Amino acid sequence: MFRSHSQVMPANNWLDRRNFLSHAVSGLGSIAVASLLGQEGLLAADDQSIDPSRPYQSRSSHFPGAARNVIVIFCAGGVSHLDTWDYKPELEKRDGKPMENGPAVTFQGPAGNLARPQYRFRPRGETGKMVSDMLPHLAELTDDLTFIHSLTSKSNTHGPAENFLSTGSVLDGFPSLGAWVTYALGCETQELPAYVAIPDPRGVPQNGSNNWGPGFLPAAFQGTTFSATRPIRHLQPYDVTSEKDQATRQFLSQMNQRHLEDNPHDSQLAARIASYELAAKMQLSVPNVMNLESEPEHILKMYGADSPDKTKAAFARNCILARRLVERGVRFVQLFNGAYASGGELNWDGHNKLKEQYDKHAHILDQPAAGLIRDLKQRGLLENTLVVWCTEFGRMPMFQKGSHGRDHNPDGFTSWMTGAGVRPGISHGATDELGKKAVQNVHPLYDFNATILHLLGLDHERLTIRHNGIDRRLTNVEGHVIREILG
Repeated sequence: MFRSHSQVMPANNWLDRRNFLSHAVSGLGSIAVASLLGQEGLLAADDQSIDPSRPYQSRSSHFPGAARNVIVIFCAGGVSHLDTWDYKPELEKRDGKPMENGPAVTFQGPAGNLARPQYRFRPRGETGKMVSDMLPHLAELTDDLTFIHSLTSKSNTHGPAENFLSTGSVLDGFPSLGAWVTYALGCETQELPAYVAIPDPRGVPQNGSNNWGPGFLPAAFQGTTFSATRPIRHLQPYDVTSEKDQATRQFLSQMNQRHLEDNPHDSQLAARIASYELAAKMQLSVPNVMNLESEPEHILKMYGADSPDKTKAAFARNCILARRLVERGVRFVQLFNGAYASGGELNWDGHNKLKEQYDKHAHILDQPAAGLIRDLKQRGLLENTLVVWCTEFGRMPMFQKGSHGRDHNPDGFTSWMTGAGVRPGISHGATDELGKKAVQNVHPLYDFNATILHLLGLDHERLTIRHNGIDRRLTNVEGHVIREILG
């Protein structure tokens, strides 16, 4: 149910045709925006709604959540679980042999023989969990990580699979996880965007802005994209002195205030004013948060920001930026590693020469991501921040015929979490002995997203918005919280 606050006009104003049309248009705009922003029952308090003049104001969750902020490390391209986190000794034994009752053809063509992990697995930490040598820095943190080895997707194609992971639908046009979170909870800072998407230095992922889009939620909840090397465009006024810029803003504020006094319930105008006010604040706050030169040398070194590999150094700086954002109250940060489909050269899509390409990609990801977790932990931020590592699907246990790479596998793959609210050092779920299919505690990505919302204090079944006559939610009509991994 929605509440509209359309203004009632004095009877004599109805005789003025221009006034009538003006009020009719603003009234319809008010109804439309109020319908989107003012749905009752969204949050814990049924009378709590979103003030369009302060869309990012911090709001209450359904219940106390363990996490206040989220950082999602999204590895685009489909990382092979079999060469990273999911140890399969049987795959080593059957290396080079045909897979019994296996598929003759997979996504990109004929299937070859089974292929052992391309990296050596070793026991790690006090738990002794087997993790590969591909990511040695992250492997050292195994005792802090919570692995889910039994995820499944609804698509084996990059674009739709990215959509499904980010939005809960294989189709375009649905709100991203970050948009849902900031729609529900707002933000703890009014100086920075509530939701920031940080693209990889090599480019954007396959499905681009769908991964951080607002879908049918108000546009205010779309992720703002910038990185340590690519600042927000057009943030600073062009060829205008700060005095003139300030005077212009003051004049505009006065005009807007006068118009609001004449139209006190015009939520569309209020929302637009709020966006301009945030942009003005960001002229000061964004350069400050992006000033990584203020970071001490030992921090830059811990992340690998001093690396001679320019791509690794740029990704490391993106990781530092992610920490600085949550440190300043940004609610949701989406940190991408890997870009668009490129034969595996720019992302983790290892079809033909997996080992050769993964050597390069792992070098870029490993130290910076591990540095981010260590830094959050030493600053006490990991107590309130949930860090999620994910990818859109896994890879097949066999090589593709005539190649040294693995094809797409949406039927069983691994992601992990660490930080606020999850039990460290555990592995939940399992794929079969060859790693092809999830067979124990199977979890579609609906469950994964429902669990992230739960850790933020949000009930995925109550976080809804009516769109085209349907009560939509991130988890469609499915999803269960993975309670076995909760702390």
